[in-house]
Order: sequence, then structure tokens, then C-alpha cells
Amino acid sequence: MTKASHAEATLSRDLFALAADLRQRGVPFVLATVIWTQSPTSAKPGAKGIVTADGALFGWVGGSCAQPAVMREAMAALHDGRARILRIDPVGSPDQPPRPGVIVAPMTCHSEGALEIFLEPFLPAPQLLIYGESPVADALLRLGKAMGYWVVALRPGASGAPAEVDEWLDSLDPGDRPRRRPTVAVVASLGAYDEDAIEAALRAGVTFVELVASRKRFRAIRETLARSLPETLLERVKAPAGLDIQATSPEEIAVSILAELIAAKSVWRNTWRPEEAGARTELPTREAIDPVCGMTVNTESARHVVDYRGQRYFFCCPACRRLFEADPEAYLSTTR
Repeated sequence: MTKASHAEATLSRDLFALAADLRQRGVPFVLATVIWTQSPTSAKPGAKGIVTADGALFGWVGGSCAQPAVMREAMAALHDGRARILRIDPVGSPDQPPRPGVIVAPMTCHSEGALEIFLEPFLPAPQLLIYGESPVADALLRLGKAMGYWVVALRPGASGAPAEVDEWLDSLDPGDRPRRRPTVAVVASLGAYDEDAIEAALRAGVTFVELVASRKRFRAIRETLARSLPETLLERVKAPAGLDIQATSPEEIAVSILAELIAAKSVWRNTWRPEEAGARTELPTREAIDPVCGMTVNTESARHVVDYRGQRYFFCCPACRRLFEADPEAYLSTTR
């Protein structure tokens, strides 16, 4: 393995560590992988990068010619949740017609190189806020968890948390949780605190709220809430909750509600903005290999750095940097 390859492998390990950390924290990101290149390009197949919703790029998927297109399509992938292949090609390539499903962007540099990058979005699990202590709420907790939702039980005054939930709150206020994930709420308190729960969810930014109540009951609740909430917020509330499938048992009612959430996914999923999910992301401390002497260098504190053919190299001292600058290819082709 060349020293350059060793450095790339080290960077890949750091990126996978970052990806695992982001996934664990529920932070949205896009994994970008170069899958094909046509020389001359600085990035090679297998090169990887991570794009976060705050516009940060970690890793290497090409130089300044490729990055604007990569960032633009990565942001689009975060918003629609769909993976895509991005082809960056010189303007006007009649011999290379785009394949179905491939997005083509022009190569803005004076290079005849081209590359294709696979952009795979990783989004946090959708969040289901369930208000109330009732048989329907309990059934929603179980089924919502089985369907992959991040389930939050909001039960003021409850003695403890149900085993199925990811979080339990002794409050009606979900805080900033609706900003972290695509979120829906179901109020199943059966009159205990329906009005307060709906208002708390709407004020927190939830864009789709289902209420387990009759139409008559909801009309009375709506009249009460209209005194403190604008009509635009109240339009986000749907009652009775669920699709009309003649459900009778708590489990059947829960199924009808979850089915309606699936049917309305485009309503509540597309209103969530990944860029609001959290603060800027920092890459864990990284290390690279000095291509001259083979020493390990901390890339965050390295003082001796050289950019060569779109790749950044780190050195332990000025002498190694000068030797590399005199004949870079001699060191990049050396195998230890």
C-alpha cells in the first residue's frame, strides 16, 4: 500500500466513525461516494465524503470544480430523502447521453475529466409524539415502535414510562424535538388534556396533529383553541384520527391512525427542514500519514500542509514537506 493509500484509508475510517456518530445522534447527512471517474480528475473511485445539513463537507469527493454540484444535490437529497447518482461532465458530451435516473451537471473547470458520485441520504427516523394514557395510546406506542418511529410518550403525572418508548416526558411540551426529526403527533388523552396537548404540539412546530375524538367533540375543542391560536395552525389538526376502516378495538384504531400517517407522509415529511435539525457538526480528531517519513500526523493541528493535484497531504516537519514539494510523485508511488 502506498502512503497516499494509507492516508486515504485512515480518512475513510474517520468518515465511517463520523457517520456512526451522526446516525446515533439522529443528525441528517449524505454519504457521497465516487463510483466512476474519467481522467483527469483529482478524486478516484472509492473516495468518500459526508455532507451535513448545515452545509459542511468532510472528506474528499473532488476539487472546487465538483464540490458546488455535489453540495447542491446533497441538499436536495436531504430534502426529498432519495438517493441519486450525480454525473459531473464537461459541457456538451454528445457521446455520453445521461442514463435514466442520473443527474448531470456541467464540469465548470477547463478539464476534460468527468466523474460520477453516488449520494445516499441518511435521515433520522420519523418521530411520533403520543399524548395520553389510554388503550389507544398504548397500542400506538407498540405499533409505532414496530414501524420504526422514534416514539415519544407525553404523559404528565404518569408514574413511569412504557417499555416501548424511546423517550418519556412528564410534560405536554415536546421542546425542540420537532426540529430534530420529521414529526407527527397523536392526541389520545380521551379528554384529559386534549386542548392543552394540541396547543403544545402546534406551538412546538408539529405540522400534522391527529386527535382521537368525535367530530362533535373536535368542534368544541376547535372553538376553544381559536381564541388563542390562528386558523393556519388549527388547520393542521385532523379529527377523528385515522382512516375510516370500521376500526373498533384500540389496536385497530391505532392501525387506522398509522395508515393515515403513511397516506399523509408527503404532507408532514416534506415540511421538515434538515438544516434546522441541529448545530454544526465537527469531525472527530483525524490522523494522516506523512508520505515522506511515514509518521502519523494529527490533521487538525498539522502546521505543514501541501495541496497537490486536489489532495491535501500533511507532514510532521518542514524537512518532509520540502522533500515532498521537490518531487511529489517519488513519494506517492513508494510502497512501504
